[in-house]
Amino acid sequence: MPEAIRRLGIATSNLHRGMRDTADAVGQVLVDAFHFVALFVIGATTVWSAVAAFIGMVAQGRASLGDILLLFMYLEIVAMVGIYFKTTRLPVRYLIYIAITALSRVLIEIVGAEHRTGIDILVVASAILLLSFAVLVLRFGSHRFPSDSPAADLQPNKAKQTS
Repeated sequence: MPEAIRRLGIATSNLHRGMRDTADAVGQVLVDAFHFVALFVIGATTVWSAVAAFIGMVAQGRASLGDILLLFMYLEIVAMVGIYFKTTRLPVRYLIYIAITALSRVLIEIVGAEHRTGIDILVVASAILLLSFAVLVLRFGSHRFPSDSPAADLQPNKAKQTS
């Protein structure tokens, strides 16, 4: 009788492990599928917006510096999506580059259109300086403390599973 109970315990443990492995595999496929679909939608929307902005510039017959910076922002977003597709890593620096470019557009609009020279220019310029410093810190940190594969931290350790 104790032998049958032990076998039943082993069988249920194996069944549970198999169910958990199957659920983990299905969950991983669903998460990856969502990431790829969402990134494809973001990339396609960005390209669509960039084309629409470019067509607007052509229709206008000229492109301002703000328009060109907008195209650079679109380029950074597409590059960020492309890097994530290839490496499954989201480069935070690109988000900061986009923020710096957006603030540069704001600064150009403030100075060019409104001819203001007050505190708002100082605030935007300080924000750009702070974001530039953040890029410097990130670059120094990634050079000084390189990370081989952050995705490996998310995967279960095989040695822990076998013991």
